[in-house]
Amino acid sequence: MIVLFDFAHLKMHLPTCVLMSVLLMIIADGMTVHGPSGPLVAPLGSSVILPCYVDELLPIKGLKVEWRRTDSETLVHLYQDGESRAEKQQQDYQDRAHFFTDQIKDGNFSLRLNNLRAEDEGRYTCTVHSQQDSGETVVQIKDVERLLVSGSSRSISVSVGEDVTLNCSVDSHIPPEHFEEVSWRKTDEDILVLLYQNNNAFPDSSDERYRDRVEFFTAEIPKGNFSLRLKSVRTEDKGVYMCQVFAGDLSANATGVLKQMGLSVSHIMVLIFCITASGSALLLWCLIYCRSQFITDPIATKHVRTLGVLHAFLPNIIMFVAFVLWGVTEGFLYETVSCCALYIQRPLMLIYVAPYLEHMSDLALQSEYFLEIVVYSSVIFSKALGTMVHYDDFDRVMIIITAGVIILLCVIYFIYLLTEKKEMSCHGQISEWIWGKLTVVAAFIAFILPSLHVTLLYIAFGAARGGVFVAIIFPISFFVSFFCLVDLNKGKFCSVLLSKTAWITFTFIMMVVVIDFCIKTMENEKDFAAGWICTTVFQQALWMIAIYNHSNEDLDLTLTFKKILYALGSIGVVLLNAAALMTEMILKTVNGERAVGDLRIVVFSSESIFTLSLLILLMFGCYPECCSI
Repeated sequence: MIVLFDFAHLKMHLPTCVLMSVLLMIIADGMTVHGPSGPLVAPLGSSVILPCYVDELLPIKGLKVEWRRTDSETLVHLYQDGESRAEKQQQDYQDRAHFFTDQIKDGNFSLRLNNLRAEDEGRYTCTVHSQQDSGETVVQIKDVERLLVSGSSRSISVSVGEDVTLNCSVDSHIPPEHFEEVSWRKTDEDILVLLYQNNNAFPDSSDERYRDRVEFFTAEIPKGNFSLRLKSVRTEDKGVYMCQVFAGDLSANATGVLKQMGLSVSHIMVLIFCITASGSALLLWCLIYCRSQFITDPIATKHVRTLGVLHAFLPNIIMFVAFVLWGVTEGFLYETVSCCALYIQRPLMLIYVAPYLEHMSDLALQSEYFLEIVVYSSVIFSKALGTMVHYDDFDRVMIIITAGVIILLCVIYFIYLLTEKKEMSCHGQISEWIWGKLTVVAAFIAFILPSLHVTLLYIAFGAARGGVFVAIIFPISFFVSFFCLVDLNKGKFCSVLLSKTAWITFTFIMMVVVIDFCIKTMENEKDFAAGWICTTVFQQALWMIAIYNHSNEDLDLTLTFKKILYALGSIGVVLLNAAALMTEMILKTVNGERAVGDLRIVVFSSESIFTLSLLILLMFGCYPECCSI
């Protein structure tokens, strides 16, 4: 009976026993602390809430809440004894991690983490202690959406001609190969230096100034290293450079600064050569002047001639070397080639007007004219080739035909110069006929080439069809001027003077028209238009003197005029160009900007003045003597 009674009593209280067992199990496992349903993702620099809460109300007395980094047990924040204990926080989280203090009594122990950093990624444990119970939850910050771009912390100093690296390091949750764009720009001039887009570098997109001088470190790009290597630094490279990165909806940038640059070895060599050229021009002139006082002495005469030849060549060769070094370090291609070519040709005209050397025939002037044609044509050809891609088929064919004609005419003219002063090896009607035709063709070439150069100039600067019109108009004008030259020095004094004045006026008008067309053609070439125009003016002036001298034989100057012209060409022009080159280089090194912009403006303007002065004296220099007679 007792057994039956106990069994019946147990059966009657079974639901209560089961409930008590469940409660005991819950109590044994502790309280339930809730967290987020998944990892958290937040942008860099933003604020993120790390959820941590319980469903039941807990007494504040004896309540303790700890937030720690799971990986390092670093204390992020602590709530104890009814208040936040900020003094217990690890230093990196001070003033960044905060409880919602007014909601702790409601069971909300979430943490707000401000100014999110990349190193905040990881797992955090929220542990809640209440009297005898405790519980915890884990919160993970999986991805911090970040795009950090860091560059050079200090300005970079570098000498001209050296290589330099501008740092750009990218830290992002996005892999570097998925960046939409990384660009380097020179911000003070808004120039694109180098572009990386869709996982490819585009060196052809660089500004012409930086083309073939900049590159990424390709092997370092997967590591987020987009540093820029700038080779053969120039003074105009000084300034502020920005590395700008675009990734997803994020963008960031960093800047680097190239400071004032010092003189490189090449700069110092240019200064030395300019000073040497100026000094040698003055010294040799003084020696020639002193020796010329004893011109009756045969030995002194020989020394004067030797010094005269040396004076014509040495300063100009030194200036040629100076311009070569300038071109390597600072100058531009067309500027350097043109100036160097001029200083190779200058001794020919100086020897022609040298007062104490034997009078040379017009071969010197013809040779200089031919060399100028070759160099001028080559420079414009290279410019025209760069613009052919913008033309249609007709214009391209016209460019090729024009180039072929100029090359053929130059070859024929060169043959004529080689054979002009030589006697024919065979005598007969055929050889005389060939020689006569060659002379006519050479004369035709001498007149036609300037107009073809104007055509090439139009082609090079994007006006091909306009160049056809100009190439038709100018030959007509040049041939008109040729008929004016026929028998120019024959006749009465007044008629000859009037004819010469009319001819030189007509040729000057043609030169003004050429300059006007050049200015209109090169409206978009703001930086280098003046240099091209000055080169064209010199080419036209050289054509005028070569044609006049060829059409009027036995021209010569008085000794006084020769001395004046020779001093102007051998001393004045050299000193002016040397001073211009040194000034340009020093100002560019100090200020980062060129004073003139294109040395052809100074070099070819001064040479044009010298050439036109020679032409005027050849035409009118004899009249004072005629008048005195």
